[in-house]
Amino acid sequence: MNSAGKIFDDHIRLAVRLTPNGGRDAIDGFEADAEGACHIKVRVTAIPEKGKANKALIALLSKALCIPKSSIQLVSGDTSRKKILRIDGDPKELMERLEKLLKP
Repeated sequence: MNSAGKIFDDHIRLAVRLTPNGGRDAIDGFEADAEGACHIKVRVTAIPEKGKANKALIALLSKALCIPKSSIQLVSGDTSRKKILRIDGDPKELMERLEKLLKP
């Protein structure tokens, strides 16, 4: 997997670019920004109001990775499109699940 995810002992940190009010809930793959930093593109139908889009992001990733919502925390980017998420669990297993999700 590319540098969108960083592995730690008991979790991974995942860089995400979220598009709220995006027409459908979907994980759209990898993307690099102008500075070359990689992230995962995600869109949700929820609007960016009172944390609704962030909650929808966590619910979507939770379902896609087959983990509880409580295993995913927003580390940074509460009001920004660019976010960093902490996902608790076996890092190797989580990265394998992400790779399967994001295969073209």
